[in-house]
Amino acid sequence: MRRRRAPKRPVTPDPIYNDVLVSKLVVRVMKDGKKTVAQSIVYGAFDIIKEKLEKDPLEVYHQAVQNVRPLIEVRPRRVGGATYQVPFEVPEERAISLALRWIVKAARDKSGRPMKEKLAQELIDAYNGVGAAVKKRDDVHKMAEANKAFAHYRW
Repeated sequence: MRRRRAPKRPVTPDPIYNDVLVSKLVVRVMKDGKKTVAQSIVYGAFDIIKEKLEKDPLEVYHQAVQNVRPLIEVRPRRVGGATYQVPFEVPEERAISLALRWIVKAARDKSGRPMKEKLAQELIDAYNGVGAAVKKRDDVHKMAEANKAFAHYRW
């Protein structure tokens, strides 16, 4: 038997917007423990969003994350020597985590511009329901839909 699960640590909200979700994005953007660099990227992206859309960047960001969050995903499940892709509902915490991961990855995969511009563009795209992160979510949903026949293997 394994030991007990580690307790979830509370996330401290970021200093400027006082929002937990923003600090999660900062941590996702961060590389090599350089938090101030990550913060300047995220806040720079928020400034660009404010400039372009003339809306509250926090509102845009929250809506973008909502648009990218997956509702269902597939997980492999071995049954009698065969591995099936079984669709599962995604827990809230994991859905947000996946959404942030996909947004940051999509921004990093763009090329030729500073990271804050790429991140701002990806957040705007996600807010509008287009872009690479939203496409990733749609692909995950399609995969789950295609494997709906194996839903009875859920445990």
